[in-house]
Amino acid sequence: MTEATGSPTTASVPLWEQRFRAPRVSLPDWAEDAPDRALFVSNATGTYELYAWDRASGEQRQVTDRPNGTTDGVLTPDGEAVWWFDDTDGDEFGVWMSRPFHGGVDTGSAPAAPGLGPSHPAGLAIGRDNTAVIGRSTDEDGTTVHVVRPGTAPVEIYRHRESAGVGDLSHDGTLIALEHTEHGDAMHSALRVVRPDGTTVAELDDTEGGTKELGLAVLGFAPVAGDTRLLVGHQRRGRWEPMIWDPVAGTETDLAIDLPGDVGAEWYPDGSALLIEHGFEARSELWRYEPAASDGRLVRVDTPTGTVSGATARPDGTVEYLWSSAAEPPVVRSTTGAVVLDPPGAKAPASVPVEDVWVDGPGGRIHALVQRPAAPAEGPFPTVFEIHGGPTWHDSDAFAAGPAAWVDHGYAVVRVNYRGSTGYGRAWTDALKHRVGLIELEDIAAVREWAVKSGLADPAKLVLAGGSWGGYLTLLGLGTQPDDWALGLAAVPVADYVTAYHDEMEALKAMDRTLLGGTPEEVPERFEASSPLTYVDAVRAPVYISAGVNDPRCPIRQVENYVDRLKARDAVHEVYRYDAGHGSLVVEERIKQVRLELDFARRHLSGVSPAGPGDLGGPGEEVAVGGA
Repeated sequence: MTEATGSPTTASVPLWEQRFRAPRVSLPDWAEDAPDRALFVSNATGTYELYAWDRASGEQRQVTDRPNGTTDGVLTPDGEAVWWFDDTDGDEFGVWMSRPFHGGVDTGSAPAAPGLGPSHPAGLAIGRDNTAVIGRSTDEDGTTVHVVRPGTAPVEIYRHRESAGVGDLSHDGTLIALEHTEHGDAMHSALRVVRPDGTTVAELDDTEGGTKELGLAVLGFAPVAGDTRLLVGHQRRGRWEPMIWDPVAGTETDLAIDLPGDVGAEWYPDGSALLIEHGFEARSELWRYEPAASDGRLVRVDTPTGTVSGATARPDGTVEYLWSSAAEPPVVRSTTGAVVLDPPGAKAPASVPVEDVWVDGPGGRIHALVQRPAAPAEGPFPTVFEIHGGPTWHDSDAFAAGPAAWVDHGYAVVRVNYRGSTGYGRAWTDALKHRVGLIELEDIAAVREWAVKSGLADPAKLVLAGGSWGGYLTLLGLGTQPDDWALGLAAVPVADYVTAYHDEMEALKAMDRTLLGGTPEEVPERFEASSPLTYVDAVRAPVYISAGVNDPRCPIRQVENYVDRLKARDAVHEVYRYDAGHGSLVVEERIKQVRLELDFARRHLSGVSPAGPGDLGGPGEEVAVGGA
């Protein structure tokens, strides 16, 4: 792996830009039957791409090279081939391609499943005989699942209008685990295990046909020949935790893992133990659990305080994990103490740690993470409320270059894990129903009030910001809480909920039907109440919007509808459109977007530090400005 060339010298680059440009790697994924062959994602060339790594020789090779980057890839179990998803400029609509593990980017890739047309991906599993189980999602067909054997035409084994996906394929290739929402609740999946010919082996449905809000998730078949056990995530006790289901024997094994918060798991390679991923109050840790032991034998796997973003157990029993904290940049480590994968180049500068804040809200205690600038020593500060996307996601004590950039420029940053966020139990996540957007904003308002009363935030310099669902909440908040915010920064937002519903990918339509209780035609009053477009004429703060023209999640047409309404009344706004999808995988594009936001804030909030050097535009790109 080589460093990107033509970049400015480190000494001439602001710290916040260095964090974006610093080389990063994902947790390497290794081939099940060839553990010395691995695949990872890196931004080493300035664009996030896939890299093959021969751990025995140490050789690393870039295997994809596309203008807008590539992050979705998987190794075949024998490690002989890399499958990667080929879409068009971030539109998430394409086909799986395959190429040899050995060779560089010029080694030819070919369609991995000839006969299957483009679609949105809905899961992939590859067997030891190179049989592939491919999930597809299209507006026309809903979800379909196909079995593709080498040299034969794809065979469809599943079809349904509601969203579904491929979970896993058993070690011997005789069982396929599917997640589905045929009951109509896209937030709570049921499970079905089928044979490769589509014959059903067993069903597991905690929703009882959609009457209960209890979800299931496929965590993986036991990685042992002849073992039909399936590791499953469930919510029966009000949180995510694992159990073992044998769909052939018809047995369920409860796992008594006495830890607070959400618990995930994956198998150790010999199937004798589970690697437990435990998340609680915005931090995570690892444990080893042995189901066969009488006491469960739960043993801590030592990791620093912060966030484990991914972990895997190796055949020798060691554990490799990707770790970071808000203050310290990410690193791939092993339980041996070694750094597993250390990309060449300058390291990302550190940032400041987060503080935990708990605020009483209308639906219970709200957890927020706060970062303060190093100077001045005391507030009040201009403050950015950086709202996470999802909504089924949560902010954690993890390194993030975006918030760190604001801190460098003298802002405090507040991140709120509002109702609808994961990580705080099923009831907190499932509270987000029908009054979508408005519920989250109640929690954000409660934390805002704390921030002002505590002396952290300057009430005249409060910025509401976020991307995706966070961008949606930003626009909705500017319209429903116009007196509370001095500025809004919305990236790839939902702006016109009705148009967004009609234009977005099919899986998100299903999610919106679940959240709002129907389609725009069935529950028009709920879509209207939750749409930023409804309140656009009440917006008084300057608004900055960035949007990808190929975005399938928050499509461009509905953004343009909102912008047209701002233009019609000469509201102060700027909109930046870029040629990608739901965000960019190009480092310089990411830096440019943050620079534009910093500059917009500098120009519209008095008394804040400048955005730093650099051009604000670029050839062939538009920054449209409206208002005074």
